[in-house]
Amino acid sequence: MEQIKLFPQINEYRVYESQYLDNRFEVLMIPGAWSYEAMEAWYPGTIWNPGGRHTIMYSDWEGYKGRTKYAKIGGCYYAARLAVGELLTRERSQARVIVLREARPGYVMPVGVWQVRENVRNAMRQKPLKYDTLQEALARIASRFEIPLKHWIESSMLIQNTLFQRRITDYHQ
Repeated sequence: MEQIKLFPQINEYRVYESQYLDNRFEVLMIPGAWSYEAMEAWYPGTIWNPGGRHTIMYSDWEGYKGRTKYAKIGGCYYAARLAVGELLTRERSQARVIVLREARPGYVMPVGVWQVRENVRNAMRQKPLKYDTLQEALARIASRFEIPLKHWIESSMLIQNTLFQRRITDYHQ
């Protein structure tokens, strides 16, 4: 990740997509300095929510300086980060990256973090959908997920930060 921080920032909002084994991945790249978040939503009846009545969400994130503790959501966090890091290194660019995953009821037996890594790699091989605004990119993601966008926003440190935190450039004309 240290090498990625040396590259220029992307200049558009991007969405990459992949679906496999009843897992849907949406990868959102936002112009800005490197930061990363992985989010997972597990439907009732899935392995991490077997008796649940509602979808449960997990997330973890890192800022520009990285992490000091192991991610709470485990190896999937690092597997997805590796895949997006490979693309950014090839492109010689950096971005704020949020990997959003819906693990749906058909995903009955987790097959390991390799599935996350390869699903995100597959998304990175697709041509990205490009948008001028975060709202447009989020609308695309909302159209692909069954979980309402507001739940993703409420659970995401980086989306909230991007939407609601004022920057000094907001005041400079």
